[in-house]
Amino acid sequence: MRRSSVLHVLALLAALTLLAAACEAEEDDAELAEEAEEEPEIDEDEDDEEEDDEPETDDVEVEDVDAEGLVLGYLLPETGDLAFLGDGMINAVQMAVEDMNDAGGVLDEDVALVDADEGDEAATVQEGTERLLGSGVHGIIGAAASGQSLNVLDTIVGSGVAQCSGSNTAPTFTDIDDEGLYWRFAPSDALQGPVLADRIVADGHVDVAIMARADDYGQGLADATAEALDQVGANVAVQEIYDQDAATFDAEVAAVEDAGVDAVVIVSFEEGVTILQDMIEAGLGPDEVGIYGADGIADSDLNESVDPGDPNVIDGMAGTEPDPAVDDEFLDRLDEYAGGLEATAFSPQTYDCAITMGLGALISDSTDGADVAAGALEATEGDTECTSFGECAELLEDGESIAYRGPSGVSELSDVGDPVSGQYRVWAWEDGEFVTVETVEATLEEAGIED
Repeated sequence: MRRSSVLHVLALLAALTLLAAACEAEEDDAELAEEAEEEPEIDEDEDDEEEDDEPETDDVEVEDVDAEGLVLGYLLPETGDLAFLGDGMINAVQMAVEDMNDAGGVLDEDVALVDADEGDEAATVQEGTERLLGSGVHGIIGAAASGQSLNVLDTIVGSGVAQCSGSNTAPTFTDIDDEGLYWRFAPSDALQGPVLADRIVADGHVDVAIMARADDYGQGLADATAEALDQVGANVAVQEIYDQDAATFDAEVAAVEDAGVDAVVIVSFEEGVTILQDMIEAGLGPDEVGIYGADGIADSDLNESVDPGDPNVIDGMAGTEPDPAVDDEFLDRLDEYAGGLEATAFSPQTYDCAITMGLGALISDSTDGADVAAGALEATEGDTECTSFGECAELLEDGESIAYRGPSGVSELSDVGDPVSGQYRVWAWEDGEFVTVETVEATLEEAGIED
């Protein structure tokens, strides 16, 4: 995506990954049991106040949901720091449901939609998940953040409900035990590592240091880059996994300086600005070593953040970021549908999650979560390409096998529900400008990941 707030968007998509350990099921069950025991002591007025505070469902009244039809729920950021991104994703889901219903619905019934907030905290996403499951949904679209999805995936899988995310990029999901219920339309960061490594080696660097934030995004991309660098003959001299909430990064920068490397990879989000400032102060600026970043720091205002008085302060820095070939006509239609959007990043992918759930139900002739998930993957790998729910539904009615190709640009999903390929932009800073060097496609096969 091309917007100055990309640091904020991508930082938050992985920020809550490590919270899952704090939300173990036994603790949750104990808390719920205590609340159940205390419930009779709540007086009638207090109970009414709590009911008034319950979140409203604008799209469908829970009690009116037809159990015979397909019921979808979205688990996306209505509140919190990602709310501006969530607006586009939520509207994409709503538009997808409208498109399906305008085309005749699913299994002769309109698709129903239930909403829930992902928020920022583990407790919020857990509450939203319980709300959706309690409403009897067959499929959940979301969460947006990899960490938030990891926080609730076991709960969703344990309920036998399908789950699809348009924005989870953490490599963790590839091998996670999801019982075939989870898939995504955002390629794994494991594909980005080789693209970044190839760029570093092409620039003539052989001794590399990696500095990465201590979360699933940072560790995953750092490991993928390190492995790829080793495969192309470069040496990873030091790998510093840092606390992203630290006030300074002097110790990590000192370790990199002591290693005597000729290139440094920074896998960061907003804290990368401080790291770059500390590196430049230590004599490790782009004039002294090669500096590389990834999507979390791919910001057209990065130079101003590092030094407002010197637009050329990071000239020579390069890096990579996902650059999906999304459908511009779709983005225009979505913006018109929503009445104007601040951001549309990951909206096409989220739309495709909803559409493939509907197609999965058609293919399997079932709303069971496992059937929906299996059918969704089948919907991307058939013989006849189709680009809309209505077109695909007609082909299925005629007995054709379909290959859905939606606005996300994802061509096919693997057996475990990952996009089989990803498109990446190689960027660089030249003369104070954030420019595109080239666009590269990476595949699961090239990354050494089994399809």
